[in-house]
Amino acid sequence: MPKTTELKPLAPWVELSSTQADWDALDPAVLDTMLAQLHLIRAFEEEVLVLAGQKLINGPAHSSIGQEGGAVGSVLPLGAGDQVNGSHRGHHQFLAKALGFVAPDGLNPREPLSDKVREVLHRSMSEIAGLSDGYCRGRGGSMHLQWIEAGGMGTNAIVGGAVPFAAGFAFADKHADTTNVSVTYFGDGAVNIGSVLETMNLAAAWKLPVCFFIENNQYAVSTTVQEATGDDRLSARGLGFGIPSWKVDGMDTVAVYLAMQQALEVMRHGNGPTVIEVDTYRYFHQNGPFPGSAFGYRSKDEEQSWRDRDPIAKLEGHLLRRGLYTEAELTGVRKSIKAALGEIGAQLVEQDPNGKPGQQRIRPELWPDPAFLDVGIRGDLSSLKELTVRENDSFAADELEDRKFVDVIAEVMQIRMDENQRVVVMGEDVHRLNGGSRGATKGLREKFDDRVLGTPISEAAFTGLGGGLALDGRFYPVVELMYADFIWVAADQIFNQIGKARHMFGGDHDMPLLMRIKIGTGTGYGSQHSMDPAGIMATSVGWRIIAPSSPMDYVGLINAAMHLKDPVVVLEHDADLYKITGPAPKKDWNYILPPGQAAVRREGKDVTVLTYLSMVTKSLQAAEKSGVDAEVIDLRWLDRASLDWDAIERSIKKTNKVLIVEQGSLGTSYGGWLADELQNRFFDWLDAPVGRVTGSESSPSISKVLEAAALAGVDDIVDALKNI
Repeated sequence: MPKTTELKPLAPWVELSSTQADWDALDPAVLDTMLAQLHLIRAFEEEVLVLAGQKLINGPAHSSIGQEGGAVGSVLPLGAGDQVNGSHRGHHQFLAKALGFVAPDGLNPREPLSDKVREVLHRSMSEIAGLSDGYCRGRGGSMHLQWIEAGGMGTNAIVGGAVPFAAGFAFADKHADTTNVSVTYFGDGAVNIGSVLETMNLAAAWKLPVCFFIENNQYAVSTTVQEATGDDRLSARGLGFGIPSWKVDGMDTVAVYLAMQQALEVMRHGNGPTVIEVDTYRYFHQNGPFPGSAFGYRSKDEEQSWRDRDPIAKLEGHLLRRGLYTEAELTGVRKSIKAALGEIGAQLVEQDPNGKPGQQRIRPELWPDPAFLDVGIRGDLSSLKELTVRENDSFAADELEDRKFVDVIAEVMQIRMDENQRVVVMGEDVHRLNGGSRGATKGLREKFDDRVLGTPISEAAFTGLGGGLALDGRFYPVVELMYADFIWVAADQIFNQIGKARHMFGGDHDMPLLMRIKIGTGTGYGSQHSMDPAGIMATSVGWRIIAPSSPMDYVGLINAAMHLKDPVVVLEHDADLYKITGPAPKKDWNYILPPGQAAVRREGKDVTVLTYLSMVTKSLQAAEKSGVDAEVIDLRWLDRASLDWDAIERSIKKTNKVLIVEQGSLGTSYGGWLADELQNRFFDWLDAPVGRVTGSESSPSISKVLEAAALAGVDDIVDALKNI
């Protein structure tokens, strides 16, 4: 008979309920604010549903009616410096944070709405309707609400997508020596998402002051929480990571308020993250003005049972019991707030001159100008104006010394970290093994112990944490992905979050971040470690891309990248470049090679060769071997906004032929995108179709022979040059 010992979780897990004594102990001013916010959010959402019912909302209108208690109760204890983000159903949390910001001393529901409160409601409703007065100038809509000045860091359409960013905000708070916290809101559908669980683990390991606030509204669209998970007590997730956790009735605003106060005690005293699960209910379907019963997945009896527990009714019952309000006063509050929201909604619409009697339309003058479409995808280049641009040939021989490429990577990062105390480097094993898996962070941990962070294996979590740091702005994140193929593990954070954040939220806030990606072709690591991601990154909005082919270029490109206000990915070639030795600066490590500055490595008149990374050297070798007078251009910057189109144009007008050379697989080819762009731009100057040299359709295999066969090489370039 085996011996068994009962194990207990490291962290406490409690179910918290309010008592009458708790209600009686609350300051009437706090209850006033609760009442005002609950009614304002309810009336706001009702007005949004009116617009949605008239088909005046382009896209979804994810109503939070029924869930107001969790938002108001959790946000009210927060301070101005605390930050929140949330999910696609986040109107109520955003409004609670914004109202708290403009009315820090509370709200009196008996008084008329202030101009500042009206402005919050107007701008929020305008955003949901996609109008220029919105907080994101109409780009965000219902699912992407952001007002950073108020601590509303952005709601999010991707289930669980916002959670890693919240860890970044919390990291910034902790390492800036504040007692501020971050609260990230998500639903029962998100609690089983990988990025959420990864972030819980990372936050617990690093003791980050972030609250994982689970709104368990019982349904992910139409799937019940019982169908989706083995344990529907969702706060139990925290125990697996050693996180103190609370389970609370989300229809009881005061209970949520008390739970958040207890969670804040944990977080503000440096004891790491917390989990709060609130049981709540959305009165309407996933989207729009109809109840779930209209779609057959809920019963009317179930819906009524939750309406009988309405958070506003519960609060009003206690206000009446304590004699703080009369029935007539409560009715008056409801009427006045609903009338005010009706007025705000009416400001957005007018009679449709081409419609039926009573049919309305959005006022045409409120729509964004179509010319605003692409504004703010990236930042401008003004941050580079005062920096020195130096090409490699401007260095005298005595200014240079031979250095190994990978050592230059570590050296330039050390210089930048010395210069800028905001730089934080993170990734798997970057703090160990004498500079990570290949030595690219050698010496950094010894010199910058608290700013070189070895992460758990959790690409989604730590990449998203870097995105949160970038949006927060107090630190500059350098995120290392051990291999390029791991972009797929962190794909949501890279493409949906970091890349789109600036534009999606209106184009006003910077996203400065450097992501270092190692390309593993030629290392024998096979199909899942040998991808060239240039083609994927170039077709994804918001990112700038640098591809250094020499130690000198690495210094200049990294320096430029780290002064930009955008996310920049640097592609680093392991087998073909890390080990090479070449000229590097002795003293001047501060020059830049800015966007729009390619390098002509060989002049020629017969054909323009456009290439990058290790294929620059191979293209030069091929040009000599083939006897073709090729002009070889090292692109260096690969994204649409940063390519040196002028240099490309000059060369094409001279040669009238183009060959794009890359090493990696055909399917994710960078050249496919670039060839199309070239033919659109320079068709009149081309005497032949754009030629391409790529690897095979298959990914590189482990076998040395098959790996070599899968990659483009010198002979492939020679053949292409001769046949173009």
